[in-house]
Amino acid sequence: MTAIARAAAEFPRLVSLDALRTHCADCSMRELCLPLGLAPSDVDALDSIVQKRVKVRKGEPLFRHGAPFTALFAVRVGSFKTTVVTDDGREQIAGYHLPGDILGLDGVGSEQHASEVTALELSEVCTIPFAQLEDIAHQVPTLQHNLHRILGREINADHRLLLLLGSMRAEERLAAFLLSLSERYARLGYSPTDFVLRMTREEIGRYLGLKLETVSRLFSRFAAEGLIKVRGRTVQIVDMVMLKQLIGGH
Repeated sequence: MTAIARAAAEFPRLVSLDALRTHCADCSMRELCLPLGLAPSDVDALDSIVQKRVKVRKGEPLFRHGAPFTALFAVRVGSFKTTVVTDDGREQIAGYHLPGDILGLDGVGSEQHASEVTALELSEVCTIPFAQLEDIAHQVPTLQHNLHRILGREINADHRLLLLLGSMRAEERLAAFLLSLSERYARLGYSPTDFVLRMTREEIGRYLGLKLETVSRLFSRFAAEGLIKVRGRTVQIVDMVMLKQLIGGH
């Protein structure tokens, strides 16, 4: 059972809707999410349709491939990975998501999800019913602009992944991955140089199109060259300049 199905089954028995409603105006993630730039009255309108927060256990899917598309999900706590299955049956990790990211956009066009999203740790999302969100967006131009901006960001993320897989050497891919995480954690107000990798080495390999052995070898090489320090899944970037030089013109 997915987290959404479990929450739908448990929700009426646990607490009232009012008790679990997410208040965007008071949420610490509001500047990283849909409410960016909205007037207080518009935030209230958006707040009224955010139905509930859903907790997702580590390893549990938020939604599966082929599931009906009904809502978007804003990551409030934790992290997720997006997985797609290639034509030959291989799993490709297509996304690594942190607080402030929007999940579920893959279903906007086809009305069903084309990927599976799984929690990498105990996580929490805000549920935003898409039909109601569209109704409000028609009345609030800023919100509609935000939706377009988020869709554009997702397209750019797909392009960056294609660049990683198509034109970068293995060491460039890993360097770009670490630098991207550094920038994203900095935007969240966390350290840009010390962070925990929630994906395993194998999952990082499936994201970057590399074998597990290659990823492990590159982490060891970067550490030996003084670019990073590694303690289990904790990574410290020691030489940001050299990491950036590794990816050069990319």
